Amino acid sequence: MTKSRIPIAIMAVLSVFIAIMSYRFAFLTLALSFPELLGHLEQRPLAFILHISASPIALALGALQFFPRLRSRRPRLHRWIGRIYGVAILVGGASGLVIALGAKGGIAANFGFALLSLLWIGITANAVRLAMAGRIAEHRRWMIRSFALTFAAVTLRLYLLGFMAGGFSYTEASPYLAWMCWVPNLIIAEMIVRRVRTGRDRYRQSL
Repeated sequence: MTKSRIPIAIMAVLSVFIAIMSYRFAFLTLALSFPELLGHLEQRPLAFILHISASPIALALGALQFFPRLRSRRPRLHRWIGRIYGVAILVGGASGLVIALGAKGGIAANFGFALLSLLWIGITANAVRLAMAGRIAEHRRWMIRSFALTFAAVTLRLYLLGFMAGGFSYTEASPYLAWMCWVPNLIIAEMIVRRVRTGRDRYRQSL
């Protein structure tokens, strides 16, 4: 495995692991699986179940799309995975927006998670539109941005571990997590997009 692919492999492993762990509610009760979100379970049960069912699908499938061999050798499978990814984000994002409106942590948490849901749906929809228009290079750039937001499911949990180690409860950490879980991801994604674009421009200029 080349060094350039190691970050992708780590990202994929973390994504699949978190996606699988998100389905612990299938073996345990929802209250035992998500005790810190018990209020959401009681007030918005349908939205919560839709969110924790659809979002892990997007997380696991989205990570697979970054492997070049899948795109080049199995283009039809790549397209079908992309379609399922898009539907999962539509369901996960819409239900996430409902949940965000009553998120613990006050207005900062509400607004942060709500904006994440809206951007998640909007950026992914634009990526799908570009793919349907045959603008593949642009499609890939927007999919990088889309998955950066999808990967918020992983970064949220990593940051949460840090907050818990510092003695914070989920409610206390929520106003920070609502922004930290996705803003840095999107900034990094934009840096990657610009680097790839610059590299391609230099290659074309050298021809």
